[in-house]
Amino acid sequence: MPQSDCSLKKFFFFTFLFFCLLLPATPSARADGSLYNEIDRLISNGGYILSKDNQIIGEKNSHGLFIPASIWKIATAASALDLLGANYRFQTKIFVNSRNDLYIQGFGDPLLTSEAIQDITVQLKKKGLTSVHSIFLDDSAFNLQSAASGAGNSLNPYDAANSALAANFNTINLVKAKDGSIGSAEPQTPTLPLMIRHGKNLPAGEHRINLSRNHENILPHVGELFRAILNREGIKVQGSIKKKPVPQALMPIYVHHSPRLDTIISKMLHYSNNFIANQLLLICGAKQQNFPATWAKGKFALNHFLLTTIRLKENEFKAEEGSGLSRKNRITPAGMLRILKHFKNHHDLLTKQEGVWIKSGTLNQVFSYVGYIPNKNQLDFFVIILNQSENNRDRILGLLKKQHSVSAAQP
Repeated sequence: MPQSDCSLKKFFFFTFLFFCLLLPATPSARADGSLYNEIDRLISNGGYILSKDNQIIGEKNSHGLFIPASIWKIATAASALDLLGANYRFQTKIFVNSRNDLYIQGFGDPLLTSEAIQDITVQLKKKGLTSVHSIFLDDSAFNLQSAASGAGNSLNPYDAANSALAANFNTINLVKAKDGSIGSAEPQTPTLPLMIRHGKNLPAGEHRINLSRNHENILPHVGELFRAILNREGIKVQGSIKKKPVPQALMPIYVHHSPRLDTIISKMLHYSNNFIANQLLLICGAKQQNFPATWAKGKFALNHFLLTTIRLKENEFKAEEGSGLSRKNRITPAGMLRILKHFKNHHDLLTKQEGVWIKSGTLNQVFSYVGYIPNKNQLDFFVIILNQSENNRDRILGLLKKQHSVSAAQP
């Protein structure tokens, strides 16, 4: 090769190198390695995904199966919105026979609260009801042979059992004074005999407990609450409270409708309410396969939604129940990302914290965050699922937000 050709090639090489050195490093080039390496050091068993401008800009173990905890509620919420629609309202039907027996038939309303029962009572007064002989309760719309998978036998509200007819999230809220007297801790809720019985062995203070340890308390609680509020409003209840199906020929005199489904889902996500989540799962199963609702129907409905609408593969998830309480639930970060994309139009049902829409999940050695990062006129996604003893999700989220702010999506 002639010497002039070599010299010319050297000239172009060093000229190219010179201009490369003059070019400033992009923000992502300066930050990517150090931030992602720091994130990796915080994960001993888990994974994450970060997106920007419809591109994944960071991930680790995105196809590993992990226990999601309560971020799983977004899958249940997305399924319910798809199957039922945002305008769906649960029903509670009220019947009165010729003897003035009051029949109450539940269809899974998760927001049948003291306030709702007060509204029902007002409507019954307007229809001329002045007295009630006996109260009969019909919960036959659900056929549940066990509690939800993952639910314990504790008095904690997160273990509250599901039912077609349950009031105040199947919990009671009582306060016990130092002198041993017991009363309702809520002004809208009268003091009930169940509160007196459950409060006897509790220390002084306020206690919210669920009624699931003894399932025989669930319907009596509804009956006691209706009776107390009816009596308070001047509708005298004379007889007993019993479980009894509504006679087929009897027509309802009033049908109470819950708030819209999107309102219910917002409350479920804000308070991470397990009871609401599994009520939604059950009603979705009944919507697909008719009443009575069962766990098998609910699981089938959620699985069908994830397989056919979200188009997850069978090895990307396992749906055991709707709340995330079960440790048998599984999802990959990549699968969770696809659920988030489907749920994007409903992102404002989540809580907004420090500039991002977010849902958390917590179990023993399970710590998760998922949500949306605003980016100009669009939303980007993040998924963090840790199945480890160290709860590093806040530090990881902070690093992902920092990375998101400096990174450009890769082509």
